[in-house]
Amino acid sequence: MGLFDILAGKRKLARPAPDRLFAISTAYVTLQTELEIATRGVAGIVFQALATADFEQIAKDMVEVVEGTSSDSGTTVETRDDDYGYRWMLLRDPDFDDLVVGINAVSGALEAGGYGDRILCAVFAFQDASRRPLYFIYNYKRGAFYPFVPGTGDHERDTERELRLKAQLGAELPLEPELERWFPLWGIPV
Repeated sequence: MGLFDILAGKRKLARPAPDRLFAISTAYVTLQTELEIATRGVAGIVFQALATADFEQIAKDMVEVVEGTSSDSGTTVETRDDDYGYRWMLLRDPDFDDLVVGINAVSGALEAGGYGDRILCAVFAFQDASRRPLYFIYNYKRGAFYPFVPGTGDHERDTERELRLKAQLGAELPLEPELERWFPLWGIPV
């Protein structure tokens, strides 16, 4: 009967809790101290832009809000469209917590404007002790993170390292349990 209620519109599917995004702040302590993984000082949120005046105004307001608070935090903002038609809003700040708060502010503005379904994911850029890049990707629709570690070759992944990170952080971070949903993002601008 529950599925019928959802299909009939009597009950909506539960949305992922937005506070799950903040779990990355707690996990960052473990990343730094135990795994020798540091932030690269950049994070991005990816969404499908619309060519409407309303959407463009919300996007402009998001940039102004983040830039307005950046006088205290030092966060800089840049937007860029990729080859697939998605818009990246990139935040740069050496303070990792400021990046998480900024990403949350942007996603909150999109949600409040009625465009939450346009958000693809948030991407947090890190590097290990040997300066190899790795990313934690937050899927808004699933309310979960997953690691993405590019391999040494073109469009290769280091799945062994991704699975190790899952084992090391699974207790601290809401990780996507279905590995087939760990989609690689090639050409990440962060």
